[in-house]
Amino acid sequence: MFLIISPRREAMKFGKLCIAMVLTMVMSTCAFAADINLSKSSSLNTIVKNGELRIGLNASYPPFEMTNKQGRLIGFDVELGKEIAKSMGVKVKFVNMDFDGLIPALLSDKFDLIISGMTLTQQRNLKIAFSNPYVLMGQGIMVNMSKEKDIRLYRNLNKPEMKIVSCIGTTGEEAARKYLPKAQYKSFDQPSDSAQEVISGRADAFVYDLHVLEVLQKRMGGDKTFLLKEPFTFEPMAIGFKQGDPDLTNFINNFLFQFKNDGRYERIYSKWLLSNKWESLIDG
Repeated sequence: MFLIISPRREAMKFGKLCIAMVLTMVMSTCAFAADINLSKSSSLNTIVKNGELRIGLNASYPPFEMTNKQGRLIGFDVELGKEIAKSMGVKVKFVNMDFDGLIPALLSDKFDLIISGMTLTQQRNLKIAFSNPYVLMGQGIMVNMSKEKDIRLYRNLNKPEMKIVSCIGTTGEEAARKYLPKAQYKSFDQPSDSAQEVISGRADAFVYDLHVLEVLQKRMGGDKTFLLKEPFTFEPMAIGFKQGDPDLTNFINNFLFQFKNDGRYERIYSKWLLSNKWESLIDG
């Protein structure tokens, strides 16, 4: 028995194969072109081309960002930003503004990165992209000394008569509203203003990042307040930037990996977070 192959049928199969090959080539070309366009539109290329990395922060968050006696920006995040700019081979420009304005300003192209002790939250992640975390933090509470006998845990503050303060747009504000819903709440722009409310007795407690509370208590109200030092939240701090930029994301995450493993991270961490020598650089 012989199998008879139709020339017409073979021609049709060959034609379909050719069409499939052409479509594959066209799609590959389009994808390649799209990759090129995406790369060209990356913030990373723009930063390198302009020779300047713009970083947004709020310089009222010691020891991460603050101003020294000469008015210059110093702190952990400031040094981190300088190291990133150095790795890019560009200059760095810091833009200091209120914390709650940082994300809108980033989206309005006022700067390229946010490095300002910002906690990576899912709500923020819906608006901007984040790097891998570079520091783990948690919320603590500064309490007026008059409440020392009554307040041992954060839950003890969840009462209608308690007055709680924090800073607008921060995870301290989110934690106060989430974990202390029965208490009265008021927000302020700056951490020092919130701390002063507790020191003066106008508020009972200030919910904020524990590292910062330790600094503020020592500088402003060591004998008038006490701290609940057991963090009651888990908060990874990360670098923020616009969504849809894989090249910048890749660069920043690779930088952080290198930075954490070549000795620089340990040096800066020890300088700003394990030592208090920096306190002599700022106004008391």
